[in-house]
Amino acid sequence: MTSPTKAGAADTLTGGPRRRRAYRGAPLPLLVPALIGLVFLVLPLVALLIRAPWSSMPDLLTSTEVWQALQLSLVCATAATAVSLVIGVPLAWLLARVEFPGRGLVRALVTLPLVLPPVVGGVALLMALGRNGVVGKWLDAWFGITLPFTTTGVVIAEAFVAMPFLVISVEGTLRAADPRYEEAAQTLGASRFTAFRRVTLPLIAPGVAAGAVLAWARALGEFGATITFAGNFPGRTQTMPLAVYLALQNDPEAAIALSLVLLAVSIAVLAGLRDRWMTAS
Repeated sequence: MTSPTKAGAADTLTGGPRRRRAYRGAPLPLLVPALIGLVFLVLPLVALLIRAPWSSMPDLLTSTEVWQALQLSLVCATAATAVSLVIGVPLAWLLARVEFPGRGLVRALVTLPLVLPPVVGGVALLMALGRNGVVGKWLDAWFGITLPFTTTGVVIAEAFVAMPFLVISVEGTLRAADPRYEEAAQTLGASRFTAFRRVTLPLIAPGVAAGAVLAWARALGEFGATITFAGNFPGRTQTMPLAVYLALQNDPEAAIALSLVLLAVSIAVLAGLRDRWMTAS
């Protein structure tokens, strides 16, 4: 029979009953602001559900304007995610695996759109890719390509703000992956690109998938850069966030219906990434 002293020592080492008792109560100075923070975050979402026009929801979501915005949002967000994958994964690999001067500065520039106000990002895109932009004027003069206020402009704006989420996720996964697998593949005669394609990429596939989902969700909800760089033209550049903004002025019920669609997508993204976050924690 185990003595009380030994049992208490075992509980201390294993974090058993004693740890469980420690979490039964919470000090009032921490509990009150925690509950206030919870209410502050949850109350607007609950209010959105309460004020939703559930009876007319099918008609609102099947209207031509709403369907165009929904379809355009899904297509552009998917295209922006594809662009982010094509150029973001190699960029993440470069930051994680290659030592070069100024790598910290490059990483800071890559993550800058995360903290940059989206409207400022849209203005920067106009200065770079607009008809009189640094690069845009040459695209227009040489190839007749005009990017602002087009569907392609929507994809570019969404990719600009969404790709850092993918890069950060993939770079973190690459840093956690053991580079010795790549080195072993290279000692067997594989080139560095072949080692990346056949060894590294399968290892980091969960991180790439998580980053792609985050980038897709961010692209779907993008507003500021899109309206600044691509405008708000129904059927061409009017995505769901822009449609919500416009409907809020003329048809609040339609704005609520669209907001609920975006809310459902966000919840689905969180549910899909929950296992990965729980495992990481």
